[in-house]
Amino acid sequence: MLAKLALCRTAALGGHVYECPQCLYRCQVYNSCIDRHCPLCSGGRRADWLDKTAQLLLPKINYFQVVFTLPDKLSALMLGNRRETYGLLFHAAWDALREVLRAELGCEPAALMVLHTWNQRLGHHPHIHALVPGGGPSLDGQQWVHSRHRYHHGRDQPYLVDHKLLSERFRDKFVAGLTRLQRAGKLKLEGEWSHLQDLAAFTAWRKTFSDGPWVVNIEPPPTEDAQPENVLKYLARYMTGGPISDRRLIEHAAGQVTFWARSPDKAAGNPPEPCKLTGVEFTRCWSLHILPKGFVKSRCFGGLSCRNRKSYLGRCRDLLGVKPPPSEPVETTGEAPVEERSSPITCPQCQAAMGCISDVGRPRWYEVFNGSARPRWYDPFSQAMAWRLVHGSREPPDG
Repeated sequence: MLAKLALCRTAALGGHVYECPQCLYRCQVYNSCIDRHCPLCSGGRRADWLDKTAQLLLPKINYFQVVFTLPDKLSALMLGNRRETYGLLFHAAWDALREVLRAELGCEPAALMVLHTWNQRLGHHPHIHALVPGGGPSLDGQQWVHSRHRYHHGRDQPYLVDHKLLSERFRDKFVAGLTRLQRAGKLKLEGEWSHLQDLAAFTAWRKTFSDGPWVVNIEPPPTEDAQPENVLKYLARYMTGGPISDRRLIEHAAGQVTFWARSPDKAAGNPPEPCKLTGVEFTRCWSLHILPKGFVKSRCFGGLSCRNRKSYLGRCRDLLGVKPPPSEPVETTGEAPVEERSSPITCPQCQAAMGCISDVGRPRWYEVFNGSARPRWYDPFSQAMAWRLVHGSREPPDG
C-alpha cells in the first residue's frame, strides 16, 4: 500500500494532457492512486461522504457526539486482530447505546459511527465517534420524544443519557464479545500473547481491565444555535487520508520528522507543541493505521441503517412536521472507491478553459510494480513470493 501512495500522481499511473486553445499552453495532470489512505487524493471522497451524510440530518433537534474509548491495555492485542476487534468495537458501542437510549429516553435509537485509530502522536488509540440525534419517534411510534436538559456549568445544557451507565454497558458488551472471540478461536494469540489461548489465563488477564471504569464521553451541542454539520465536518477530516494532515508537518531534516501535536498538559489547555520521530518510526506509526482491506470505518445503525433509513426519516419528518428534502438521501454512507471530483482546468496564463488532448488510463497495479516505475525499495519478487506462500496463487490479483 505504501508503494501505491509513493506513486500517486506520478507518470507511472498515466494521466491527461491539457492544452489552452488560445495561448497553446500545455500542462500534465497525472492520475491519482485513489487509495483511501492517501493524503493526496482523498479530498473528493471526503466531500462525497459529507454531502451524502448531511442528507440524514433532521432540523429542530439537537445532535450529540458520543466518544467510546478503549483502555490502552487492549491496544496491542487489537493491532494483531484488527478486523475482528474493530468490528466488535462498533457493535459493542451500538448495542450499549441502543439499550440505554431505549431505557432512558424511550425513543427509537439511531446513530452514525466513525472509527478513529490514532492519537495526536500517531500512537494506536482505537475509539468510536458517534453522532446521535437527541430524540426520535417513541417506541410505540405515536409521538416525538425530545432529549431533556439539565443545569450544568452554570447553564441549562442538552442532556442525552447517563454517561456512567453507558460506559458500563459498553465495557460489559465489549468484554463479552472479546471472550466469545477467544473461545471460538478467532483471535490470533501468538508470541507474547500465546498464553492467552488458555481460558483461565485469558480470564485472569481480562480482569485487569474489565472491572474498572471505561471512558465514554457525551458532548452536547456547544451552543443553542450550533449546527450538526460542524460535527460532520470534523469527522470527515478523519474519514480518509491517513492519521496526519499536511498542515501538522513542520519539517523532515537529518532523518527526523517534526510535526505538531497537542500537549498532554490539560491545565494549560493542551497547547500544540513540536513532536519528533525518526523517519523510520514515523513511517511505522503511520502504517499502524492502515485498515484491513474492505473494512468500512463509517457505519449507520438503528433508524439510520440502510435497511431502515427511508421509513425512519419519513416517520421523523411526519412527527416533527417538516418537509422532506428535494432529493432523497443516498442509500449508503460507506467508502466506495470513487475518483476525485473533476473540475474545469483553467489556463494559468490567460484563464481560458483548457481542453484534454491526451488521456492515458491508469495501468494495473501488477504491471506498475513489475515495471521500471516501481519504487527502488519495492521488491516485486519478494512481494509475489509472499503472496504465493500465503495464498497458493500463481499471480497476485490486481491491486
